[in-house]
Amino acid sequence: MDIKMPKLGESVHEGTIDNWLVKVGDTINEYEPLCEVITDKVTAEVPSVVTGTISEIVVDSGETVEVGTVICRIETDDEPGSTEEPAAEQEELKTVQPTTPKTTGKKNNGKFSPVVFKLASENGIDLEQVTGTGFEGRVTKKDIMNAIANGVPEAPASYEESRVQEQAAVTSTTPATKTVSAPAAGETIPVNGVRRAIANKMVQSVTEIPHAWMMIEVDVTELVKTRNKHKIQFKQQEGYNLTFFSFFAKAVAEALKEFPMLNSSWQGEQIVINKDINLSIAVASDDKLYVPVIHHADDLSIKGIAKRISELAVKGRSHQLTSGDMQGGTFTLNNTGSFGSVQSMGIINHPQAAILQVEAIVKRPVIIDGMIAVRDMCNLCLSIDHRILDGLVAGQFLQHVKKNLEQMTVDNTSIY
Repeated sequence: MDIKMPKLGESVHEGTIDNWLVKVGDTINEYEPLCEVITDKVTAEVPSVVTGTISEIVVDSGETVEVGTVICRIETDDEPGSTEEPAAEQEELKTVQPTTPKTTGKKNNGKFSPVVFKLASENGIDLEQVTGTGFEGRVTKKDIMNAIANGVPEAPASYEESRVQEQAAVTSTTPATKTVSAPAAGETIPVNGVRRAIANKMVQSVTEIPHAWMMIEVDVTELVKTRNKHKIQFKQQEGYNLTFFSFFAKAVAEALKEFPMLNSSWQGEQIVINKDINLSIAVASDDKLYVPVIHHADDLSIKGIAKRISELAVKGRSHQLTSGDMQGGTFTLNNTGSFGSVQSMGIINHPQAAILQVEAIVKRPVIIDGMIAVRDMCNLCLSIDHRILDGLVAGQFLQHVKKNLEQMTVDNTSIY
């Protein structure tokens, strides 16, 4: 049976084989992963749609092919269900379980397909207690059905919620704590996978978009007081962090409603102003960079934004983002301040019109009413597409964001 490159998103037309997880001669079960694929939208595993034996690998690692291209072939036993119908299902695949890190000392390797997740959630199965019999300890559908029939320790009342809470301390918008070994002097590093996808996207952006840059200084002293007042109780009640970034995202979403040109894109001979306000945010994981989206950010409270940031950060750093999480961004907000940066120029996320860098909050002496005062200050750095935007509207937008942030005080800011 021919296995083809699946469609991993509405606007995705090709994908790059990053890594094969099987080799010729291997036996593969339905839903087990065949390979890892990278697009400009998402990094994901391609699962097998049949049970059989790998007879041929057609596309090598590192190759980029169009959707619908045969990437490997699987010999089946012509059992019921091994017809062309699964191939059609694969061709229209929208959500594929992304790569998750291997675990050691457990009953399985920690990789679970969407079907396995769904069955475990519906039947209260704790996946950590299920022994995986698939490739490299992968939990298969058969393993889950056996667990349902014979029983394993029950999962917490909200399985997905508990996974989020377990990782919340290390999956906020701060950098990952895992140490990545630095390359040795003189070492040659092949450019492939995620790094190639990022490189292609950045070259396209700086080649096609004439960038202009502007920075504004914001006094966030009252915002800091507001966040600090609520953060402990919020974490206890909600189970995730109330980050500064949530306040900035709220202020930006409100400003985009007033200045829709910042929420537009250049498309051929016309400028398209997007109806929805969908904020793209950057999430880093080891050597991979993801840009998931907070959809309809203007409709969310600060609490709602904080929750979505936490969810996306957890999924990004555990390589579980789906194509749906990555699509539809209309404006990018980048938390460069989490690395201690105080000034930077972002490259626009093509085809968006702008990107805003939120820099570190630092205490500095400033002059207020002729007197020196120590205040919490933050720089906002805006890169714009100069085909769409000029300095006037960019400056007005930044002033509006500044006003929104400086009005966030203990007395007039609602978290919920």
